[in-house]
Amino acid sequence: MNRSDLETFVPSRTTAWAGVALLGAALTAAWVEHRSRRAEREQPPAGRLLDVDGVRLHVVERGQGSPVVLIHGNTVTQRDFEASGLFDRLARHHRVLAFDRPGFGHSSRPRDRLWTPAAQAELLHAALAQLGVEPAAVVGHSMGAMVALALALDHPEDVRRLVLASGYYYPSARIDALLTAPVALPVLGDVMRYTVTAVSARLLIDRLARTMFAPRQVPAHFMATLSREMMVRPIQLRANAEDAAFMIPQAKASSVRHQELRMPVAIVAGANDKVIDPEAHSVRLHHELAGHAHHRPRGRAHGASRRRG
Repeated sequence: MNRSDLETFVPSRTTAWAGVALLGAALTAAWVEHRSRRAEREQPPAGRLLDVDGVRLHVVERGQGSPVVLIHGNTVTQRDFEASGLFDRLARHHRVLAFDRPGFGHSSRPRDRLWTPAAQAELLHAALAQLGVEPAAVVGHSMGAMVALALALDHPEDVRRLVLASGYYYPSARIDALLTAPVALPVLGDVMRYTVTAVSARLLIDRLARTMFAPRQVPAHFMATLSREMMVRPIQLRANAEDAAFMIPQAKASSVRHQELRMPVAIVAGANDKVIDPEAHSVRLHHELAGHAHHRPRGRAHGASRRRG
């Protein structure tokens, strides 16, 4: 083979491999889209689909009495509260409303705004007004605790009592925010969420669940209730990545306003939480609120929560 032939052969082989890679990516993307659509058919909305400020917002409502609003964390959906049994227990005596946050479950996440916890709280404020919900006890878990805190700070008229479970309240280094940041980007993130990230998410979802529940075991019915495929859809992977990216700036903005809280606050955290250090966040927040003469939190950080998600 002379030099001319070699120069022709090498680009041809490179082009062939590039074509194979593109074909593989296209087939993977089609498979991911098929699995996502099937998951949504197999687990249809269990509640109402509201149109709130251009967002399709899914809310499940049960029971009668004083209202309780449940706000879930990352990776999961509102069904997390059903899997834990909390939804049904509260619905015995209260009007309970559990929302799928934007991009999770059956709620949309349009790209016309930055979905910071404060922006999500603004959306819930509008939804509660649309539903005619009087001041409620608001329960936020993990990332949902950041949203609940933002709602209490920006719209205290909506929040009668505040329950913060396993939350992140002060800015600190978060390796997960750095690792997932590319998935949140337009174009590059879109490609990743339909190819490499879609595959890796499926491979790691069980390990993630074990970390969330540690040191306890993952309940046998957890994945069946929430649906593994619903949790790894491209839109939910984007929501997870964006939420992780907004954690530090939101904590920085809200942490200087904690003294503005006037409603009773209960703070709950797992003593052995492997994801968010309870001493650095829940215990610290308890001491900060207890130190204000005008405010006494109703609870303190302890080991009662089952996990963080």
